[in-house]
Amino acid sequence: MSEKNTPTPHIGAKYGEIAETVIMAGDPLRAKFMAEKYLENPVCFNEVRGMLGYTGTYKGKRVSMMGHGMGMPSIGLYTYELYHFYGVKVIIRVGSAGSIHKDLNIGDLVLAQGACTDSNYADQYNLDGMFAPIGDFDLLCKAAEKCKSMGLNYKVGNVVSSDLFYRENPNTKGWMNMGVLAVEMEIAALYMNAARSGNRALGILTVSDHILTGEATTAEQRKTTFTNMMEVALSLI
Repeated sequence: MSEKNTPTPHIGAKYGEIAETVIMAGDPLRAKFMAEKYLENPVCFNEVRGMLGYTGTYKGKRVSMMGHGMGMPSIGLYTYELYHFYGVKVIIRVGSAGSIHKDLNIGDLVLAQGACTDSNYADQYNLDGMFAPIGDFDLLCKAAEKCKSMGLNYKVGNVVSSDLFYRENPNTKGWMNMGVLAVEMEIAALYMNAARSGNRALGILTVSDHILTGEATTAEQRKTTFTNMMEVALSLI
């Protein structure tokens, strides 16, 4: 890592303009909302491809917030550059997920202990078997304690990171039978990038829709009302 590697092809910041801890959201407008709501003196460090990023302070601690887009190729690209070129040590994803658990309802939180996937993202590592992407244990424990102190409804466990939002032949029963809590699209790649770079990551999700019941939230609600997971994430910096 050095200043000569930045800006990167996808992030317009110079080395040093991004904090060692980055809270990321799929929607760049959610990153903008978080920065404006929680950060003191936020400064925009990236507008390349509309993937907004900001650095400021929260309770005296420096932190950055940035979008990562949809799907594992997108979050994989941005988190690789953050870990490898900007000296980032911790990335926390705050995102939405579809519940496939009968006791997880709209607005409840999921702390992703591990991430199953239908993606071939791990093929690049040329492993002799299957890799199990897991979150950072210390971050996970602290997030669970914060959820308890806030009186939130939450569960800790596996999610499934899918490459497909619109699936030709949807079949969630198999994942449900294995105790998987929710479906999302990015955390497995985040955890693999963290593992390969020797850094830390955690996924904190809010249930935005329930695949079993058909309940769902709007895009505006997902952008501006899922503040519990944001406050849990900020407690970890």
